[in-house]
Amino acid sequence: MIDTHTHLFSEKFDSDRREAVGRAVEAGVRLMLQPNVDEESLEAVAALCDEHPLVCRPLYGLHPTDMKRDYRRQLQAIFDFAEARADMVGVGEIGLDMYWDKSREAEQSDALRWQIDYAIAHDLPMSIHCREAYDQLWRVLSDFVPERIVGSLHCFAGTEADAERFARRYPNLMFGFNGTCTYKRSHLPAVARALPADRLLLETDAPYLAPVPLRGRRNEPAFLPHVLDFLANALGLEAIELETITDNNARRLFRLSDTDE
Repeated sequence: MIDTHTHLFSEKFDSDRREAVGRAVEAGVRLMLQPNVDEESLEAVAALCDEHPLVCRPLYGLHPTDMKRDYRRQLQAIFDFAEARADMVGVGEIGLDMYWDKSREAEQSDALRWQIDYAIAHDLPMSIHCREAYDQLWRVLSDFVPERIVGSLHCFAGTEADAERFARRYPNLMFGFNGTCTYKRSHLPAVARALPADRLLLETDAPYLAPVPLRGRRNEPAFLPHVLDFLANALGLEAIELETITDNNARRLFRLSDTDE
């Protein structure tokens, strides 16, 4: 399994980070992609990936809810760090979030455009956060050539109609599913069924959104098999089939070779 979006660098893992990596490997997670959220988290992501180079890979970007007033300075600091390191497999976590504060849509959209431009210029995929902002995201992405939008709609929570319109217009976008699809009355299994299998990715978004039957606990990559088993059942597939499909999707999107696992 490949966890395409997790935050093991979070302070919530300060007491057992190394053990959490070990538990993930024991659970069958071969690779964990680690997107930072702001300039303060860059070093933590880099240190984690340096300590566990066989299983952790970094993405660098600016999360919409971590933007400061001088977000262009933040972006430049992140870009400079990424270019000095030269180890990123994608740009993330970037995107739009209208859940907490709708007043900063213009600034969030501007920051997202800057980061999309950066990803395109450096031929990198993106991990895109979108919370209660699918129409706004559609407007931003419409400024770009559809084929140049390459990445994952991480923690996808939109409707079937949202999934179908993004998948139809943006052939190089995939959709990340995590513990939220296991929740009672979740609409996400139907969304997954509406998408082609070659557009599906698995993730945990740890330490958030632990799957059933572990909901309410701190999430971690070792819990990814619960997402895999639930989603495979919802799609009428064997778990090993879905694991193969989603691993291949992740390898193709983030350009991960077999030697990266």
